[in-house]
Amino acid sequence: MTAKAFAPATVANLGPGFDVIGLAIDGMGDTVTVERTTKTGVHIAAIHGDDGRLPLDPTQNTAAIAAKETLKAAGIQIGLSIELTKGLPLCSGLGSSASSAVAAAFATNQLLGSPLRKLDLIAPCIEAEAAVAGRHADNVAPALLGGLILIRSTNPLDVVRLPIPDGLSVVVVTPDSELPTREARAVLPEQVPLTTMVASSAQVASLVSACYSGDLSLLSRSLEDPVVTPARIGLIPGGQDALDAALSTGALGASISGAGPSLFALCRSERSALSTALTMKAAIEETGTKATAHISPANCPGARRLMV
Repeated sequence: MTAKAFAPATVANLGPGFDVIGLAIDGMGDTVTVERTTKTGVHIAAIHGDDGRLPLDPTQNTAAIAAKETLKAAGIQIGLSIELTKGLPLCSGLGSSASSAVAAAFATNQLLGSPLRKLDLIAPCIEAEAAVAGRHADNVAPALLGGLILIRSTNPLDVVRLPIPDGLSVVVVTPDSELPTREARAVLPEQVPLTTMVASSAQVASLVSACYSGDLSLLSRSLEDPVVTPARIGLIPGGQDALDAALSTGALGASISGAGPSLFALCRSERSALSTALTMKAAIEETGTKATAHISPANCPGARRLMV
């Protein structure tokens, strides 16, 4: 008995929505195959595409943790063997650990006959993320559900799907470098002034409003982040120049994807996204760091089953 699943990359935070908003991206992600075995517990048989860097220890790997927690949530005890194929770079700001966790949870649930809903799989994936990146759901929720997701609360879990304006495209530019989540979180301020908190709250509220109204002008004004992006952008060589370049070529807005170093921009059309991708990539590469650019529709599916 075998099941195989794919989970996409994600852009978390989406500007001001630190730890509460995430967006699924098309075309990039991780694949997990789970197989029932007679051996007790969850084990990792192989990991591909990580250059041997990810732990095979099932207590330290998000795919194995998510699979174990999915079994627990379903109330079923069986042995599982996991094969993980990484399609995402590590420490890239694209939800790499979340993608592994989601693919494993989804495949495990499929193997069991789908006793759990997709929403039920978020909690097991949060447990997996907590082991490596902190207890948040702004990557795992959109990776599971697809689209644009607002995390109102993780305890108790409460997520809201936000509408996405028609025709919106996402540019993701990834420098050939790494920025571990813990390092990116270490530079964040422990306290922010009350006026800054008010400004940040207003940005998140107007971002949600823009999604429901389809007002791209409001959406453009709502992507600026007064707290997290200013603290982190200095960790990304050429990062501020790339964000400025995105705006100069007509992007609605641009910011850091997750913890970075990947950057994203929202564009009103694929044509605009193409020019934005080129200018952002060039800005990063002017620092001597290679970069890759990816363009995706903003409204993309989440985890899905693959044929074995």
